[in-house]
Amino acid sequence: MRFVDEATIVVRGGNGGRGCVSFRREKYIPKGGPDGGDGGKGGDVYLRANPSLLTLYDLHLKRLYQAENGQPGRGKNQHGRDGEDLIIDIPVGTLVYEVLENGEKVFLADLKKPWEMIRVAKGGRGGKGNTHFKSPTQRAPRYAQPGEKGEERKLFLELKILADVGIIGLPNAGKSTFISKVSKARPKIASYPFTTLKPQLGVMEDEFGNQIILADIPGLIEGAHKGLGLGDKFLKHIARTKFLVHILSVEEIDFDDPWMGFEIVNHELKEFDPELLKKKQILVINKIDLLDEKEINLLKNKLKDKKIFFVSLIENIGIEDVVQEIWKTYYELEREKVVLP
Repeated sequence: MRFVDEATIVVRGGNGGRGCVSFRREKYIPKGGPDGGDGGKGGDVYLRANPSLLTLYDLHLKRLYQAENGQPGRGKNQHGRDGEDLIIDIPVGTLVYEVLENGEKVFLADLKKPWEMIRVAKGGRGGKGNTHFKSPTQRAPRYAQPGEKGEERKLFLELKILADVGIIGLPNAGKSTFISKVSKARPKIASYPFTTLKPQLGVMEDEFGNQIILADIPGLIEGAHKGLGLGDKFLKHIARTKFLVHILSVEEIDFDDPWMGFEIVNHELKEFDPELLKKKQILVINKIDLLDEKEINLLKNKLKDKKIFFVSLIENIGIEDVVQEIWKTYYELEREKVVLP
């Protein structure tokens, strides 16, 4: 299934059922009077955050959603059946906007909690039957109300993946390999740029059953915020993460200025949203198996003022140190959220 993180749909509440014009007709009861029942209410339309969904692909294919109409009223004061509500499942982390006629988008909700719901279109009220219009001067009303039309709205949905940790870096840095080593995720891995064409999620679990959700963000290149490479379409998924793991391959390092590789991606984050640079980063240099001991020591010496983890994901060198740092950072940030009395 394709990864789709934006969709525009139209939702319509069900129309209300019409009221009934009817008169009581029973043996030995002449002129029984009006007994037309009310029409049923049209169904409402809801959006529901479903944790099993990871894409808006289905909504990208189907654009119109309408709840069931209410049934008309009947004689003998029988109320028409209400229309069933329509529930549309969307991924957790979806932002909902209403699109006005002038194209302006008005924020409605951010569905960040599993099974959270929002009503996005109300069903129309059912019309009143003729029994409601009986009066001393109008004993046989021959009219009833039509049902109201359901509410119609155009919605823009934007998915921002909910993950604890975002894994970022230049293409072919080893992000997919890292997430496959530390979780049960099995992303596509190959030795060419842009292997990851959509965000991949993985879950790390400790011995106590605590879980951390990792998101492998497709590789960025210089100029991504201007649309180069895969562009900035995936940068928004970093916004919700608590912190970042920034991976750089030794193949992308200039030994005269080894920090430059990290700066390329950081510059793209800044150009997209300066707030992203405020997130804590765990810095990792991968593929040290391609260097000899002298080159590794040279790198460490030039970057000694930075806390950087040197790893080889292929040869399983240094991975556990990074995992421990992820857990340490996660718990530190969780403790900061606790407000002491």
